[in-house]
Amino acid sequence: MMWVDTHTHLYLKEFDKDRVAIINESIEMGVSKMFFPNIDEQSISPLLKTTTQFPENCFPMIGLHPESVDKNFESKLAIIEKWLSKEKFYGIGEIGIDLYWDKTFKAEQMIAFEMQLNWAKKHQLPAIIHIRDAFDEVFSVIKKVNSPELFGIFHCFTGTYEQALHAINLGFLLGIGGIATFKKSPLPNILQKIPLSHIVLETDSPYLAPVPYRGKRNKSAYIPLIGRKVAEITGRSVQEVAEITTANALKIFERK
Repeated sequence: MMWVDTHTHLYLKEFDKDRVAIINESIEMGVSKMFFPNIDEQSISPLLKTTTQFPENCFPMIGLHPESVDKNFESKLAIIEKWLSKEKFYGIGEIGIDLYWDKTFKAEQMIAFEMQLNWAKKHQLPAIIHIRDAFDEVFSVIKKVNSPELFGIFHCFTGTYEQALHAINLGFLLGIGGIATFKKSPLPNILQKIPLSHIVLETDSPYLAPVPYRGKRNKSAYIPLIGRKVAEITGRSVQEVAEITTANALKIFERK
C-alpha cells in the first residue's frame, strides 16, 4: 500500500541524530511521499536541505507559522516571499491563526494569514492551514479572500462537524492525524459522517504521535497506524483508506 504524509516536520532538530534512518523507515512502511511545512525564516534552510536529499519522497512547502508572527512579521514574510520566487514549493504553509497560548498578535496573525492566502491563490498552491482556538477568525479571513483559486488543507483538524462541513464547502480537505487514535478524541464521531473523499492523512511529526506511541516522538512511519484507525472508524478496509487518502493528497498537491 502507498501512503502520503501531508504534514511532517522531519527537518527539525528532533531528528538530527537519525533523520536519514527515519525517512528511509517511512519509505519502507509505504509512506512514499512526505510534505514538509515551513515554520519561519530560520527553518527554510534545514527544510530545503532535507528535501534535496530525498527529492523523490520529500517535498517542501513554505509559509510563516502563526506562532512565529510578531511585530516583525512583515520582514519575515518578505524573506519568505523571496524564497517563493526562487525555489519550487508544493504548498503555502503552514499558515493560519493560533490564539491558544497568546492573543497579543492576533491582528498581525490575521494580516499575515490573509497575505499568505493571496500567495496561495497567486501561485495556485494549496494553503496548509493551522488553527487553534481560532475557527471564527480563520473562516472570516478565508471569506474575505475566497475564490475558486483558493484550496488546501485544514491541518490537524479538531473542530466540530459543522466546522468540518464549512471547511469542505470552502474547498478544503481535512488533515487527520494521531489525535484520531486518542481515547477521548472527538474525531471518530465526525469521521463517521464525512466521506473519505474529503480526508488526507498526516503526522505533524515530531508532535502528536498516535496510540500506542502517544507522548513520544512522532514520525512519518506511523501514517499506516493512523490509516488503520480511520479504517476502523469508517468501516472501510485499510486498502481503501490508503488508496483514497493517497489519491486525495496527490490530487491537491499536483493540482497546479
